[in-house]
Amino acid sequence: MTDSVPADAAATGADLPGPTDPAGWLPLPDVAERLDVSISKVHQMIRDRELIAVRRDGVRRVPADLVANRTVLKHLPGVLNLLADAGYDDEAALRWLYEEDPSLPGTPAAALAGDQAREIKRRAQALGF
Repeated sequence: MTDSVPADAAATGADLPGPTDPAGWLPLPDVAERLDVSISKVHQMIRDRELIAVRRDGVRRVPADLVANRTVLKHLPGVLNLLADAGYDDEAALRWLYEEDPSLPGTPAAALAGDQAREIKRRAQALGF
């Protein structure tokens, strides 16, 4: 997991991957509350690549749209593992998830919540080859 962001990038926040709205990020205690689990379970989920967290403004945060309806998006753990297998660290995986893709309705992260989740998994798998 990524423990830091370069100081110049941390200052602006606009060019960092993930939601650009600060309300689009959840600190880990809020993730635990939303999922109705302990904070230690959230840390375990991050270690097990069921969830992704990065530091923003010195605090580990999770994009809010990856934690929907009191659960983690169904296909997110599989995509995170595929990206890790392809050599992506957490920042690069987050960048890939939130990079606009003209062949999708928005970003891979947005498509994971819809009916194109399997396509996102297929694309993540192809990155390893």
